[in-house]
Amino acid sequence: MRLDAPHHSNAPELDSMRALRLLGRALRLRCPRCGARGIFASWTRLRDRCPTCGIALERRESDYFIGAYLVNLVAVEILLALIILVVLLTFPTPPWDAIEIIAPILMFAGAIGCYPFAKTTWLAVDILLRPVTAEEVEAHAAPPPKPGA
Repeated sequence: MRLDAPHHSNAPELDSMRALRLLGRALRLRCPRCGARGIFASWTRLRDRCPTCGIALERRESDYFIGAYLVNLVAVEILLALIILVVLLTFPTPPWDAIEIIAPILMFAGAIGCYPFAKTTWLAVDILLRPVTAEEVEAHAAPPPKPGA
């Protein structure tokens, strides 16, 4: 096998335009695959499938949600870094009273506020790295089984 031979795969390439499109849709709380709205049942709960393209929004693995938690944790840690920056910029007399009040509120609100964005962002990353298969789409397209059949 030659090392410079082109690699042929059914998976789309990991190109920057595709990544930006998927992440852009995710940050607008839309389905990263098709851009459809209505993928959330509530602020913290995704529907089972996209109402338009039918992909599973919680992809098969039982520990899939850990990636979304990681994205959410990173977002909240960025907020913490901003608080540390305020301390460093105002040193030697940082506004400790304000920081003691604002920091916990910001951390709590950030965790809740970032959560749906973390879910859709992680879904976009997952689709980018592990593209949707025909079986995933066909599972949604197939008619549901009839009761008693």
